[in-house]
Amino acid sequence: MKPGVDFIGISTPFYCNDGKGLFLFHKRSKNCRDEHGAWDVGSGKLEFGLTPEENVLKEVLEEYGCHGEIQEAFPVHSMFREWQGQKTHWIAIPFFIKINPAEVQINEPESMDEIGWFSLDALPDPLHTGFRYTFERYHQHFEKYWRKR
Repeated sequence: MKPGVDFIGISTPFYCNDGKGLFLFHKRSKNCRDEHGAWDVGSGKLEFGLTPEENVLKEVLEEYGCHGEIQEAFPVHSMFREWQGQKTHWIAIPFFIKINPAEVQINEPESMDEIGWFSLDALPDPLHTGFRYTFERYHQHFEKYWRKR
């Protein structure tokens, strides 16, 4: 059974930023489950026995090899999307996370082709549909972490 398809999945997306208005994105590799080549933020399934806060900090370390500081939780919300005719439903428990750019690395090279820092008014293309879904609906929550260029 697949989370998000056969049952509602629960994830902890994270919006890593440098505290100066730039956000970290990674380009999804051909080994990812979907949307190869799309730029995305980090995320991970909520693991049994971990709080969302513990899970998100573990995922930041696993994906980017650095420690993060939770700035705030973002509103929990459903994410509905369709990919290649398959409808998915995830509950997102997202966080804004401050990280030190000098410590960031691709810590999961099998799932990331590259990483980059972007202002939210100059995002890379193509964007992962999950990030686009959230950003379009909850844009105002990003304002205080974003320095317009």
